[in-house]
Amino acid sequence: MTLGTTAPAPMLTDEQEDALPVLLPVAGPFGPARATIYLGNRVAADDAALLLADGITSTMNLAVNVEMGPLALGDGSFVRRTHIGLIDGPGNTPNHLLAAVLALDGILGQASPGKAHYPMHRAGNVLVHCRGGRSRSATVIALYLHLARPEQFPTLDAALARIRALRNLEAKLPAASMIALAEAALKTASGLVVGMD
Repeated sequence: MTLGTTAPAPMLTDEQEDALPVLLPVAGPFGPARATIYLGNRVAADDAALLLADGITSTMNLAVNVEMGPLALGDGSFVRRTHIGLIDGPGNTPNHLLAAVLALDGILGQASPGKAHYPMHRAGNVLVHCRGGRSRSATVIALYLHLARPEQFPTLDAALARIRALRNLEAKLPAASMIALAEAALKTASGLVVGMD
């Protein structure tokens, strides 16, 4: 499988960029499905053809202000959706951010049982997104990478640097309030184990 990347040119405004799909492979493999974590935006999370092409079968929406409906892929399977609504700025709690990190870890380790009353699903890659894929989702992925792969990302700053480089983000992103929240979450996460492959 070839990992696809779709990233708009850096000269666009946030509003212009938010109208285009953003889908970037960040790291992998994780979990029993050997999944890759992708960073993206709302538009990409609702593009069945794009998700199918990149083997994405699960999405995690971190935007409190964005609702995503059911989505069928071209192979007859359905995207498994998870939603942890975070505010883009102050107002979240460290435990809410940690809940998103733990949910991501759960998605990466979750089986895809075939039951008559479940929509057809298969294991695959995971897209973590918010509205634009610049702050909430970037923060959650960075915190996850630091906790799950400390040998590769020994600090939160190292994980954030990776996300910024991949997403072509300015140093002011993710939002300072989200980074402060991640730092506070780390203080309460002592002994937390994620990323058991």
